[in-house]
Formats: sequence, structure tokens, C-alpha cells
Amino acid sequence: MATITEEPSEQLDSGMGSSDARSPEIKSLLPDDDEEDDEDETIIERLVGLTEMFPQPVRNMTYNTAIGVKKCMKGLYSLSCTATWLFFSSSAILFAPLIFEIERAQMEEAQRNQQKQVLLGPSSAMSGPPGPGGFPMAPPIQR
Repeated sequence: MATITEEPSEQLDSGMGSSDARSPEIKSLLPDDDEEDDEDETIIERLVGLTEMFPQPVRNMTYNTAIGVKKCMKGLYSLSCTATWLFFSSSAILFAPLIFEIERAQMEEAQRNQQKQVLLGPSSAMSGPPGPGGFPMAPPIQR
């Protein structure tokens, strides 16, 4: 029996474009690890470098658009703050007296029920008011 041994440096070509990374064609395409002299650029430096590939009118239009969007967002935020303050302060001014009046009417009703209970006993306080809303029922309309 014969065994086929391959050296590790030899690879079979699958025909799919695979090649050894140590081949001269690939080495010329890969960056050299020895060149660590390049300074790392910050994101801002890269963006400034990218702006140079666009003409000046495009850069000016982009800048003006960004400034306009910023001003619009500030204006919308200011408007929403003002509108929220107006809505809640107005609702407090408009609805606070109504709430106080309803609470006062409920307190008066509770005091009447308590007086009725003291004067007539517990069974009279349990019976509700004579009609809906505490008012006696109106007589029927005769035609």
C-alpha cells in the first residue's frame, strides 16, 4: 500500500481562485505589517478629509442645511415647551375652581347627611335623597 503524503506548503488548487497567502501576487495586495508609521486618524480628521472630494457648493449647501435643521429643531423644542406650559397652566386656572366647587358641594352633602343621621337616627341617613341629584321629582306635565 502506498501512502500519499503532501508537504504542508503544497495545496491543491480548487479552481475557485484560492491561493496561498504567501504567494507574491497576494503579498503585493496585502498591506505590510512593517509599516506602522501611519498615524491613527480621528473620525473628525477623516470627515474633513472626505469633504475635500466634494465641490465647495455642495459643502456649503450641506452646511447650510445642517444649520437650518438645527435652528428648526431648537424652534420646535421651544414651541413645544411653551405650548405645554400654556396648556397645563391654563387648565389649572380653568379647572381648579370647578374642582373646588364640586368638593365643597360634596362636603355640604356629607354634613347634611350627618345632621340627618344625628337628628333622625341611622335609618334616615341610609335612605337616599328624594330624587336624582337631591332634588324632588317634578310633577308630570298635563296636557
